[in-house]
Amino acid sequence: MDIDSLRFGPDGLIPGIVQDRAGAVRMVAWLNRDALQLTLDTGFVTFWSRSRQSLWTKGETSGNRLKLVQIRPDCDSDALLILTDPEGPSCHRGTESCFDGEPWPSDLPWLGRLEALLKSRKASADPAGSYTRKLFAQGVDRIAKKVVEEAGEVVIAAKNDDREAFLGEAADLLFHLELLLLERDASLLDVVDVLHRRHADRSGGTA
Repeated sequence: MDIDSLRFGPDGLIPGIVQDRAGAVRMVAWLNRDALQLTLDTGFVTFWSRSRQSLWTKGETSGNRLKLVQIRPDCDSDALLILTDPEGPSCHRGTESCFDGEPWPSDLPWLGRLEALLKSRKASADPAGSYTRKLFAQGVDRIAKKVVEEAGEVVIAAKNDDREAFLGEAADLLFHLELLLLERDASLLDVVDVLHRRHADRSGGTA
């Protein structure tokens, strides 16, 4: 990133909107040139505190850091969208986001939050644990077998005139496929990246 191309305010600051991979806005804070450079150098988001007049790295005391994924300036280069992998809650109140309100809509970005939950289940895999923890403990062969089983159920359901049953089986397949991806240290985002590359390789941008 070319810091010199950004338009900092008269006070030398630029707003940073922090978003996670699931699309949820976590917080908004301010950065000066030093904070932005430190963020780029360390890979963890650092801000400028207007009240303390000092740099502060998010999570330096709580441990709830913001691992940098990408920074994008807006069209006027006077605001930053900071994509992160949060290591815990982002609000000082212990909530994921500083923005209160209704639960996030149940749409595709929610898959990112599901993936984060399943990663925690993998980290605590246990043969005597919950269904998900047990599958992770049993390893790739068992999880792969479940994917095959669920794929068969989807095909069978697709032949019947029961939309809810079909969608339920498709959800089961997607869930177990996500488990298999995580077991192989991969992600749905990696699959999406493959689709993006394939799409870009097609002449005229058509799949």
